[in-house]
Amino acid sequence: MSVRYAWNRRGAVAVVAVAFFVAGCGAEEKPKADKPAVTTTAPPKSEITQGSQAPEESEETLAVMSGQKGLEFTIYSAERDAGGFLTVKGRLRNAGGSVSAIPAQTSGDETEVVKHGTSLGGATLVDSLGKKRYYVLRDTDGRPLTTIGLDSLGPGKSTAVFMQFPAPPATTTEVSFQLPTFEPATLKLS
Repeated sequence: MSVRYAWNRRGAVAVVAVAFFVAGCGAEEKPKADKPAVTTTAPPKSEITQGSQAPEESEETLAVMSGQKGLEFTIYSAERDAGGFLTVKGRLRNAGGSVSAIPAQTSGDETEVVKHGTSLGGATLVDSLGKKRYYVLRDTDGRPLTTIGLDSLGPGKSTAVFMQFPAPPATTTEVSFQLPTFEPATLKLS
C-alpha cells in the first residue's frame, strides 16, 4: 500500500466522520410542543473574565493593589508548601474604561527573564525582620515561575495569575509584596 493511497483513505474517513458529526449536531427548526423552549442570558460584563475561572466569592482577599491605567491586582493566597516554596495567587483586573496594556516593568529588568516576554517576574517579597528580599524563582532556561505572556486587558476583564518564590523561614509571618508599577502590600503568611 503506497503512502499516497493510505493518506487519501485517512482523509476520506476524516471527511465522512466530520460530515456525520455536523449532520448530527443540527438544531431543530422549531421546538417540539412537549419540550420547553430554552433561553439564555449573557452574564453581566463585570463577571466576564479572561483566562481561568474567577475565584469563589468565599475566598479571602489578602490584599488589593492599584497600578497604572486602572489595573488592580488582588491577592487571594500566599501559601507555603512542603518543598520550600511560597506560591502567591491572585487576579489581575482592568477596572478602567479602556484597554490597558500590562506594563513591561512588571517583568523586572533581568535580561534572562525579560527575553521570555511580559510576565510578573519583577515581583519580590521583602522580609524586613530577616532583612532579606526574595525574587520570583526561575527554571533552568531562565523562565520565571509566574504567569507569562501577559499582554493587555480590556475594560472589566481579568485574568488569574500566580508567582512562586523561595519560602521565607517559618518564623517569618509577614512580608511586603512588591510588583513594579503597583503599590506595595503587606501579606500575612500561613
